[in-house]
Amino acid sequence: MPIPCEVVGSIPRPLKLQRAFAAYEAGQITFEQLEPEINAACENTIRRMEDAGQLVVTDGEQGISSFATYPIFDTLNGTGLAENLSEDGSGQYFAMYVSWLDWRMDIIDTDSPFCSGNVNRPNILRTNLTLVYQQKNGAHCAVIIVPTDNYPFADGHERRLPRLVSGPFRFKTFAADYMARGLHLAQNLVKQAVVAPSMLSLLYPLKSEIPGYTREQFLADLCDQCETDIRKCFQAGAVRVSMDFTEGRLALRNDVRNPWTNERLLDFFLELNNRVINRFTAVERVHIGVHTCPGGDWDSTHSLDVPYELLLKEMFKLVSLIDLEFKTLLTSRNAGYFLIQCASEKDRNKVFKLVGKHIRRDANGVKQMAFIGVTSTIDPRVETPEEIAQMLVAATKYIPTDQLGATDDCGFSPFCDDKKPKHGSSPDFARDVAFQKIAARVKGARIASERLGF
Repeated sequence: MPIPCEVVGSIPRPLKLQRAFAAYEAGQITFEQLEPEINAACENTIRRMEDAGQLVVTDGEQGISSFATYPIFDTLNGTGLAENLSEDGSGQYFAMYVSWLDWRMDIIDTDSPFCSGNVNRPNILRTNLTLVYQQKNGAHCAVIIVPTDNYPFADGHERRLPRLVSGPFRFKTFAADYMARGLHLAQNLVKQAVVAPSMLSLLYPLKSEIPGYTREQFLADLCDQCETDIRKCFQAGAVRVSMDFTEGRLALRNDVRNPWTNERLLDFFLELNNRVINRFTAVERVHIGVHTCPGGDWDSTHSLDVPYELLLKEMFKLVSLIDLEFKTLLTSRNAGYFLIQCASEKDRNKVFKLVGKHIRRDANGVKQMAFIGVTSTIDPRVETPEEIAQMLVAATKYIPTDQLGATDDCGFSPFCDDKKPKHGSSPDFARDVAFQKIAARVKGARIASERLGF
């Protein structure tokens, strides 16, 4: 069988859609005025993904706030916040990034498509910035600020989750609700990415209990909601569902400024996610995946500096809830397949070796698949099909060919306001690059398959 390909999920939102979201957040337009822009972006994304040769497509998450927050609010400023949550600024940081200055007319060429007035970036909280320089990209230039401190995200801007203040915890919106928007537009099969319970577990206070709503009550409700999220996707017509688990590597960062990363939560995260995955049959789990990466928001990462082997080693040690014979990453999770960031790793062979050593041919009735990231989603350079083919052939030295797939390192834009700084701060250009990378991945996988005799 040829090497299969799968996209992680998100695609950069068009600048026009980003501006529409900002106007909606500011109360300048209604949702009825926003919705046509979302629909147009979904249709364009699906068509271009199909044209790139992707057999199983997504809508690029065009209508959601982010991979992590779609169940709990409509936009990144908290519009439509779910019940029993507070946006009082005391919730857990998911991650921290270096902020960009506000974009202003006096530093951006008036011919630039970005010059429709002042464009303000949220979360500009860092003051210990030491290097300021100008980077010219085509018709516009922007001021980039580089910090002295090593924040969890390499560029320093922050993403903070809201805080749960009372029970019960319930999703406001399920992934299937968004998926339904684009399902009828697709000629090909459709997949959907969902948030992991481990991510949403950070909504509960780290050190204290909520009066009348214990942590265990919350976790029970959380697992029920996440199970429902996955089941609704399948019921709506998705053929694959992958769980985003970017917080796994970040959990090993041990940064005092981001307290939860000091709490040794990786084993807890894995056990919690397993509580959901193990509710599905072997037949269902064939089509349930897990994605791991070091982040990719604003062309930056939150944990690329954490040695990958530390994450994999810890995950490999975790005992599965229903299979005590293996202590590996792939044993610890009875998912059917894995989407594993690799293209941006310095030592790819190390990743290949670890995956090949621990992937299972029989994970409680499921032959597991490892989809290796062969394109970097934060680098505007488009990998050639030949480069991708060589990487996949190299991976077969360690990973059985019938358990190998190809994917991208991450979603191309995990958050809806991603301006893609390394792509000239042009989300429209970044969209073009994303589809070129998908096409190159599909072609590269085809070349590798032919060389391997498929």
